[in-house]
Amino acid sequence: MTRQKSSTKGDLTWWQLSLTGIGCTIGTGYFLGSSIGISLTGPSIVFSFILAALGTYIVFHFLAKMSADDPQEGSFCYYANKAFGKWAGFSCGWNYWSSSILIMGSQLIALSILTQLWFPNIPLWVFAAIYSILAILVVLLGTKGFDKVEDILAVIKTAAIIIFIIMAFGALFGWFTGTNVKQPGIPNSLKQLFTGGWQGFWSSLIYAFYAFGGIEVIGLMTIRLKKKEDAPKSGKLMLLLLALIYIVSIGLSVTLVSVEAFDPNESPFITALADYHLSYFKHGFNAAIIIAGFSAMTATLFGVMTLLVTLAKDGDAPQLFAKKINKFKNLPLPSLALATVGLLASIIIALLLPEKIYEYITTAAGILLLYNWACIIASSLKLQKQRNRLHSFVGLFGVLLLGITVIGTLAEKSIRPGFYISILLLIIIGIVTIYRNKKS
Repeated sequence: MTRQKSSTKGDLTWWQLSLTGIGCTIGTGYFLGSSIGISLTGPSIVFSFILAALGTYIVFHFLAKMSADDPQEGSFCYYANKAFGKWAGFSCGWNYWSSSILIMGSQLIALSILTQLWFPNIPLWVFAAIYSILAILVVLLGTKGFDKVEDILAVIKTAAIIIFIIMAFGALFGWFTGTNVKQPGIPNSLKQLFTGGWQGFWSSLIYAFYAFGGIEVIGLMTIRLKKKEDAPKSGKLMLLLLALIYIVSIGLSVTLVSVEAFDPNESPFITALADYHLSYFKHGFNAAIIIAGFSAMTATLFGVMTLLVTLAKDGDAPQLFAKKINKFKNLPLPSLALATVGLLASIIIALLLPEKIYEYITTAAGILLLYNWACIIASSLKLQKQRNRLHSFVGLFGVLLLGITVIGTLAEKSIRPGFYISILLLIIIGIVTIYRNKKS
């Protein structure tokens, strides 16, 4: 694949890209999925997030370097193609598309679970259908309308986390009264720290990494920067803010209540303050979480639609999906229609398998995401002509950490089906890739 370095004039400043990245990243994977991680490993979930932040930074470092040197619309798909050939770009693109569809499904189910706090008798699939329609309407606003909505929602959800942190400190210092409040405090033994043992800690890593899912948006949206060389600066700010608020808020949560209190179907932040006389907080924060999840889901839908257009332009998808309709703000409606099919599948799954489906889909989505992150590192190592031993070591360490995280999902029976789902999708993509190569 040969393509000229992009000269497209962008419309985003570096801090706007950081804000958009935060908006695309903070979602139900953090607000709800982290409860699963806490139930698996206990207070040591803080270390899971530290490791995930380190691994995410390594991926970002390699992606940002490629994006700054050679900004391209296809981002990591283009780099995989350039490094390893057409098959790599094709499989990388469709793997990311598949992971994004699963992420949308995960977010959709999570939003429905959270909304049942107010309407417990209404089935999950009804809420899933409502949120799907709303997300499609936001995307139909076009790029500028989407950016404005996402910026507003990003501010709301970041503010919600900051409010929780302030209130959690207030609870620790006795500013609020509560009923039967028993703060476990900071663990003073390995058993208290790793309540699920090393196996539980290993399995929890996938949920910490999943909370950082969205960093790849820096690569996909670099093309829209006014100054393409600002991509590394945007990503560093984004990651620093995310890591700080994630680690502090999660640490406060496991300090305020015991591990047994956390429920995978309830946000750990609501659980952490449940015993205090803050009735308004539970409902207000639940609303903020729903806004956050909806924001992330809509951003994923927009990203899936955009990615499919790029795949079609590169010949990795039917040309139909590159077609844009002028009457609808020049949006690629065929690509949006295929993404909508993914949303419909999530609604049907919510109807048929409402019990454990959130854990399964979230696990599978996280694993597929890490496959793509490993591909990003491998592409960079192959393309970078001048690299020292430290550069190579950091890259190999990043791939090893991602691999350990993926294998960790096999250690816990309750989330193991998610691993099998990811393998099934990889096999399907692999078969299609082999067939396509033979045909061409």
